Amino acid sequence: MTVSARVPFESPSLWRGAEMADAAAWTVCLTDAECDEVVATAESAERDGFTPSTLTEDTFALPGLAATLRRCADDLHTGPGFVLLRGFPTDRLTAGGIRLAYVGIGRHFGTPVCLDLSGSLLSDVRDNGEPRAGPGVRVSHTNLRQDFHTDQVDVVALLCLHPSRTGGQSQLVDAHVVFNQMLARRPDLVEALYEPFWWDRNDEQPPGEPPAYPLPVLRDVDGATRFFYIGWYIRDAQRHPESPRLSAAQAEAIDLLEAITNRPELRVGMDFQRGDSSCPRGVRRRRRPSPPAAPAPAAAPAGGPT
Repeated sequence: MTVSARVPFESPSLWRGAEMADAAAWTVCLTDAECDEVVATAESAERDGFTPSTLTEDTFALPGLAATLRRCADDLHTGPGFVLLRGFPTDRLTAGGIRLAYVGIGRHFGTPVCLDLSGSLLSDVRDNGEPRAGPGVRVSHTNLRQDFHTDQVDVVALLCLHPSRTGGQSQLVDAHVVFNQMLARRPDLVEALYEPFWWDRNDEQPPGEPPAYPLPVLRDVDGATRFFYIGWYIRDAQRHPESPRLSAAQAEAIDLLEAITNRPELRVGMDFQRGDSSCPRGVRRRRRPSPPAAPAPAAAPAGGPT
């Protein structure tokens, strides 16, 4: 077995599911005054013609919310790595106002980026009723279970507009705990995660570009280990003849990574209410399956379970 020079993470912020059983420890509820400020600022931004891409921290100033946002930022950076912000005033804003308010709040945490070719800073996570006949249909547009994964950003923010009728629970695990357990059991497979894996582009690549790209699951950036893992993207890339085949070590590594991540004692669950916002950083998340979407009326607002 490979002897690894890598060392386990040591931090008082490491957690397992039982240690997060009290949801009050990671839930921040907006006050009426804070909601009033969010609504007033969003309505002003909407009247002034701002868009999510033109908002800045200064143009969406929230002085009355500053202490709450600092607490959330502390939880993300030095605490458990996630927070549930409860009570976002979705029922008091237009669809456009909700988007402005959400991006405006996000500006106080960092720089928003787009995660797909749409160019939009926000994406709808909803069951469109379309079967996933292939990787070209994103799992986030179905009612299917999403296994534990991370996105290629520092913080992901999810806002619930319409909770699922049943199912759809969001679950989190501490990625550093998963790393430590994998390092203790199979340090050789940890090293395999630092090798390039090929990732599927979901049939969204521009004409003439390859359908997959190489990227390791683990990278060391500025002295810190960065995680990026979406298992089905890696496995879907194997459909392309030009994608290098997974080595035996790589295949075993992602199987073990998923087995550890799915251990029940490591995870904590969130049952979203309307107006809940989950912001995970340094954790891996998954969504449990939900029933198929009921046919929606033509005038139904955009949104869906997150």
